[in-house]
Amino acid sequence: MKAIVFPKTGGPEVLEMREMPEPQPGAGEVAIRVLFAGVNYVEVMVRRGDSEAGKLPLIPGFEVSGYVHAIGEGVEGLHVGQPVAAMTVIGGYAEVAIARAAMTFPLDDLDGEVAPETAAAFPTIVPTAYAMLTEVARLRKGESVLIHAAAGGVGTVAAQIARHLGAGMILGTVSSREKGDYAKRFGYDATLLRDGFREAALEATRGRGVDVVLESIGGSVVEESLKTLAPFGKVVIFGNASHSETVRPSTLDLCSENKSVMGFSIGHLSFSAPERLATISRQALNLVAAGMVKIDITEVLPLERAAEAHRKLEGRATTGKLVLRVQS
Repeated sequence: MKAIVFPKTGGPEVLEMREMPEPQPGAGEVAIRVLFAGVNYVEVMVRRGDSEAGKLPLIPGFEVSGYVHAIGEGVEGLHVGQPVAAMTVIGGYAEVAIARAAMTFPLDDLDGEVAPETAAAFPTIVPTAYAMLTEVARLRKGESVLIHAAAGGVGTVAAQIARHLGAGMILGTVSSREKGDYAKRFGYDATLLRDGFREAALEATRGRGVDVVLESIGGSVVEESLKTLAPFGKVVIFGNASHSETVRPSTLDLCSENKSVMGFSIGHLSFSAPERLATISRQALNLVAAGMVKIDITEVLPLERAAEAHRKLEGRATTGKLVLRVQS
C-alpha cells in the first residue's frame, strides 16, 4: 500500500511516500480502507519528535474516513464495506489504517449525511471541543467562554458548540485581523488579537472576566488566561503549540482567587477511558450530522503533498481544517 512515512524526526522534508506492507487488525481492531485523512498539529509535533511516537519509520495520522476493510477478533457492530470515521492508533496517512473498534464510528446509521471529507476531519477536533465544554468545564447556559486559536480546527468548532450549549458571550483570540474576520463566521461575539487579549477580554466583560477559557498555546498565554477568569472560572488546557516550558500556577493563588486549571487530552483518554470517549464522540458526531456544527475544510491536498500540509500548519498559515485525499 502507499503511505506517507517519516524514517527520522525533523522538518516536513522527512515525510516521504513509500510502499508499505498492508497492516492487519488485531483483536478489537479494524482495518480501514482510507479515503481521506485529517491533518492535525499533533502530527507535526510527532514528526518533529516533540511528542510521543512509536518505532521509526512511522506513518503519521490520527483521523480518517473510509470503509471497513477487515475486522479483527472480537469486533462486533461493524462489517466489511461499512462507511466509517475513525481515530486511528496511528497510520492515517496511508491507503489502509488500523483503528480500535471503540474509536470507529459508522456513518450509515446517522440522522443526516456526513461527507467523507468532513468525516475525516471529525474524530479528534469535534470530540475535543465537545468534551472540554460539556465534560471538563461543564459549561452552563449564560456563561462566557474565551477560546484561543479561534480560527483553527478546534476553535471554529468550539464556538459553535458553545453557542449550541447556550453560552452567553463567546470570545476568541487570533494572531491576525484576517483570522479574526474568518473566525467570526462561526459564532464568536468578538475576536481579539492575542497580544493584549486579557485587557480586551476584561473590557468586553466589564471587568468581570470570563467563566471558561480553552487554551492550547502555552507559556505566558496560560498565565494571562488565569488573570482573565471570573471567580469560579476554569482554564482548560489541551495543548502547548508554543512549546513553552510548563507553567505551574500557584495553588495558593488558585485557592484565594477561586479559580481552576483543568486539562484534556483526547489521545490519552482514548486509551484510559475508550468507552467514555466513544460515547462523547457519538454525541459530537450527531451534532455534525444534524448540521448543528460545521467543520470548515479550507483545503484538500493529495496524499503526496502531506509535507506541504505540514508546512502550512506549522507556519500558522491555515484556518479551519486541512485534509489529505488518500484515494477515491
